[in-house]
Amino acid sequence: MNVAIAGLVRLLQLASPTLPIGAYSYSQGLECAVESGIVHNAATATEWIGDLLDLSMTTGDAAVLNRQIDALARGDDAAFIDWNAWFRASRETRELRAETEQMAASLISLAGDLQWIDAALAALAARCAPMTLPSAFALAARRIDAAADAVIAAYLWSWLDNQVLAAIKTIPLGQVAGQRLLAALGTRIEPAARRALDIADDDVASFVPGQALASVRHETQYSRLFRS
Repeated sequence: MNVAIAGLVRLLQLASPTLPIGAYSYSQGLECAVESGIVHNAATATEWIGDLLDLSMTTGDAAVLNRQIDALARGDDAAFIDWNAWFRASRETRELRAETEQMAASLISLAGDLQWIDAALAALAARCAPMTLPSAFALAARRIDAAADAVIAAYLWSWLDNQVLAAIKTIPLGQVAGQRLLAALGTRIEPAARRALDIADDDVASFVPGQALASVRHETQYSRLFRS
């Protein structure tokens, strides 16, 4: 996972929680899990977020992101469009689908403003509409001098950072406890990124019923901090 300094700086910006695409406003079901008592301390937050990393983010988001990076490298627009459609269809709830579409649209708009994508990539994004986040991330990272596993690691870290932030706000956890959570789960990012590279097409999946149910319930939860 070697990255040139210039590429690293771009990846850090792309994965930053300050990137204005709205990631901080979603909990992906975590807020409902806290409301129901499933997640109630650092240990249960570690279990919940770690399971999502292993069973959904690695085998779903990261595996699709890897395919989108590869499709762009090969100039295979058809494959890129197909995997974008697959990922959108894999979102089990209205909330999860709206999240990936909103964040992707914001990222593509930002990438255009920052000249991270050219006219050809912008046209491909338009052909994919509605765009999903793994596809938008692949487009935004297209000109970064970094291997696929590094780009995937940045994507997973961005997701993990926002999940821990959601846990800090909702459980709540202290800042130090949150950093311990990041440190513990962060050790799983590199193996997750490498695993995503080896997943066969037929094994790409994001079947996590617990998260889907939490997301459905969150859509009608009476009091909530995070967007639905």
